[in-house]
Amino acid sequence: MPTNAQSCTNPRQLFTVLAAGAVVLLVVHGLGRFIYTPLLPYLVDDGQFSAANGAAVATWNYLGYLMGAMLAIRWHRIDQIRVLLPISLAVHVITTLFVTQTDTLTLIAGSRWLNGVANGMVFVHAPALILEWLVLRNRSSMSGLVYIGVGLGLLVSSGLVTGSADWLNSAERWWPAAILSIPLAWWGAVKLMRLDVTERKQEDTSARVTTPLLDRASIPLFLSYAGAGLGYILPMTFLPLLAKLELPDNHWMLDGTWLVVALCTIPAPWIWNRLGAKIGDLLALKLNFLIQLLGVLFAVVWPGPMGLFLCAALVGSTFLGTVLLTQRIGRALHPHQGPRLSAATVALYGFTQMVGPWLTKQWLDMGGTLVSAFGIGVAALAFGLVFVFFVPRPEDWHASRGLGS
Repeated sequence: MPTNAQSCTNPRQLFTVLAAGAVVLLVVHGLGRFIYTPLLPYLVDDGQFSAANGAAVATWNYLGYLMGAMLAIRWHRIDQIRVLLPISLAVHVITTLFVTQTDTLTLIAGSRWLNGVANGMVFVHAPALILEWLVLRNRSSMSGLVYIGVGLGLLVSSGLVTGSADWLNSAERWWPAAILSIPLAWWGAVKLMRLDVTERKQEDTSARVTTPLLDRASIPLFLSYAGAGLGYILPMTFLPLLAKLELPDNHWMLDGTWLVVALCTIPAPWIWNRLGAKIGDLLALKLNFLIQLLGVLFAVVWPGPMGLFLCAALVGSTFLGTVLLTQRIGRALHPHQGPRLSAATVALYGFTQMVGPWLTKQWLDMGGTLVSAFGIGVAALAFGLVFVFFVPRPEDWHASRGLGS
């Protein structure tokens, strides 16, 4: 029961659980998904594939992420998570090992698709399991700290790619991520599978669903989130490649762009969590969109080191804030839709992230430049910012419907 669970919970337990969640997100996001970003210019230079084909590989990975999130909507019960979470982490390890063995584009794309499926499921399941454990201990406000693992994953991926750049080639470049994933995935899975989470709590939560997921309050929030997903994914996929195209050889920003993104991402969950608490989540989300929009815009209108640096810093410091604030506003609008809302937002984000690289590939195939393709991100973030202004304050929304605050 919550009282007993809370009484036997100590800071070391809390740290271990949050650390395990952060580690599995580091594995699937940092060593699975986003390590591809700093790897991409090296793989193109190695002749493994072209920039356009690299965009296609990214699209397959993001399609897998979307499918994984949708599967997580279907299989969201605690007993199902206990089975699927370790399986998903094993799939990540196997597919990462597989891409160390092939230079065939079709096999790489297929493996990255399956890796994306595992990523999407872990990204929904791990935080959901931890949230249920924290709720039983009246510590749910700490759940967002697991996302620090994403920022740490970006930093680790930057170090692995840069550190091994001179002595690995083509498919071999995936070896550091594969080797590191094995112990981290195993440790995180073992810790999370031992969590004491009662089924009754999950069932009670599901039974209280009384409001539709989509209505006049949540639709503009979902539309704004769609704009955010499409807007941020272009720099998060192609920024190091853009640096390779714009900067001279041996410039520190060739690898430095991803390092800047990583360093700015690590404190972002804490910063936006605090800012939302101080000025309100909706106002914080508007500010978040504006800063992120300016970041992508700088890469378009200010080519070169300064534009790349500002894009890396501003996007890195905001994109996780968009996730946290949007999910928190959504939960406030629909407090009984927690698991479905989380999975639905991840699925929506996954869909728009898939569209971004696909649009970029079409643009490059038509003769467009990569820097001009970033204009798609600027337009998407502007679209998202506009729709944030149509999202009502949760307390006003509930009051207007006679539900109180």
